[in-house]
Amino acid sequence: MARGRPSRQAIYARLEEAINDLDTRMGGLPNPAEAEEIWDELWHQEAHHSTALEGNTLVLNEVRKLLDEGRAVGSKELKEYMEVVGYGAAAKWVYGQALEPGGWTTGDLLSIQEVRTVHYEAMTPVWNVAPHSNATPAETPGNWRKHDIHPFPEGMTPPPFPEVDHRMTDWVRGVNELREESEVALPERLAKVHNDFERIHPYLDGNGRAGRLLLNLILVRLGYPPAIVFKNERTKYLDAMRKADKGDYGPLGELIARAVTNNLYRFVVPAVAGPARLVPLASLIEAKTGVTATALRAAAERGRLRAQKSDNGTWLSSKKWVEDYQRDKHKRINNAAKPGA
Repeated sequence: MARGRPSRQAIYARLEEAINDLDTRMGGLPNPAEAEEIWDELWHQEAHHSTALEGNTLVLNEVRKLLDEGRAVGSKELKEYMEVVGYGAAAKWVYGQALEPGGWTTGDLLSIQEVRTVHYEAMTPVWNVAPHSNATPAETPGNWRKHDIHPFPEGMTPPPFPEVDHRMTDWVRGVNELREESEVALPERLAKVHNDFERIHPYLDGNGRAGRLLLNLILVRLGYPPAIVFKNERTKYLDAMRKADKGDYGPLGELIARAVTNNLYRFVVPAVAGPARLVPLASLIEAKTGVTATALRAAAERGRLRAQKSDNGTWLSSKKWVEDYQRDKHKRINNAAKPGA
C-alpha cells in the first residue's frame, strides 16, 4: 500500500513527540560545551544555507574553511566572505546565549537588546566593507531603518519608518507570549512571529538573515533545535512567506516543523543517544553507507532489523542493532555470491 504524504497536523505531532522524547529520555538539548560537534555542524549548515538564500555563492566547503580556519578559499568578492563571517559570528552568539544566557538578560524569551545584537553581529563585518549605499550614520547594524521601504513585487509593503520602534516593541511582546498555552500549533505561532518580523522589515538591510537567526534563538530557548531552511527550498520558503503575508501561516509552519524535526533526527539524537538506546529510524541513517530510513523501515517490517514499534507506529531501533543488521546483510550478500550458494 502506497504511503501518502503526512498531514500537516501529523507533522506537528511528530515534532512534539520527538521533542518530548528528547526531553524525557535524553535530557533535552545539550549545551555547546557538552556537544561541540552537534552545534558546529549546525553552525556550518546554517551559515551556508541562510546566506545562500540571500544570494551568497560560497559552497559549504568554502564556508567550513572560512569559519574554522579563517581561510578565504576561492575567488569570490570580499563582501560574500564577510556575509558568511558575520552570519557565523551571530549564529554562534545565538546558540551560546540561547542555552547559557548572560546575567544581563531579562529572563524573557527575547528582548529588544537581543534583537539589535543579533543584527549587529550578523551585519557588521559586511557593512565594514560594503555598507548600504543609502544608509545614514543612524542606520548602522543594530539600528532601525530611517528610510521607507518600497513595496515588494508580491505586494507586501513594510510600515513607514517612524512606526518601526513601537512595532518592534509589540513584536517582542508577542514573542514573549509564545510560552503561554494556545490552541494554535506552535509551528504556526512561530511562523506568524517570523513573518511579522519580515513584514516590519526593521533594518535597511539584512532582515532575512536577522529574522532567521532570531527564529532560531527563540526555538533553542524553547528547547527545540534550530531550523535550517536549505537553499534548495528557497522557492518553497518564499511561497510560504507570501501566503503568511495574507494570513495563511500553515505552509510556513509546516516548513519550520519539518526543518526542526530534520535537524533533531540528523544532528542531535544520533549524538546524544548511546549505542543501545532506541531512537526513530530517521536518526540512524548513515550517509557513508548509503542506508536510508526507507530501507531500515523495510528491514524492520521484514524482521531483518531488530526494532520495536512505538504506540504511534514509529519504528525504533538502536545504533548497535543497525550495525548488526548491516554486518549480517553483507554476510548474506557475500554468501549468495559464492558458487553453489
